[in-house]
Amino acid sequence: MNFNFKEIVTATMVLFAVIDILGSIPIIIGLRKKVGHIQSEKASIVGACIMVAFLFVGESILSLIGIDVNSFAVAGAFIIFFLAIEMVLGITLYKDDEPESASIVPIAFPLIAGAGTLTSLLSLRAEYYVENIIVAIVINVIFVYIVLKSSVKIEKILGATGLNIIRKVFGVILLAIAVKLFATNINALLN
Repeated sequence: MNFNFKEIVTATMVLFAVIDILGSIPIIIGLRKKVGHIQSEKASIVGACIMVAFLFVGESILSLIGIDVNSFAVAGAFIIFFLAIEMVLGITLYKDDEPESASIVPIAFPLIAGAGTLTSLLSLRAEYYVENIIVAIVINVIFVYIVLKSSVKIEKILGATGLNIIRKVFGVILLAIAVKLFATNINALLN
């Protein structure tokens, strides 16, 4: 075993920033209002399973279907971009039948284990030992679970105005992440 405290902390912070569960609070609250209930345990466990599975077989799956990591990241950038536009402008671009549950889609995937997270996992795997990344995933999933479980309390504390402000601020941050993800990976694709 190659456990390294510094690697665990770094990987945890990278995943925390990319998953951005605090920035997703307005989305989670909106989904809870639409579907009535979010299964926090199910969403957290499925999100963790997706991340761990992708850590081991992600690159193989992408290469098997002829997609490189950069193409995957650019596609993820578009998803993040449109999600951010919805947050900033207060519009709905994606319309679907009302789901019975929001636990797996869109909470576990793509909110927790989205393209940005999965791309980051592949990048981390190139630099760090797998066991340290798995510990970082577990720490993040525990935090995600706590936020999902306490979303009702968070909504009461922040109120409608606070939620709107957070939604707009994190929407702009998400836009910046989308642009950075796109710019970094489009260069690699064009070269």
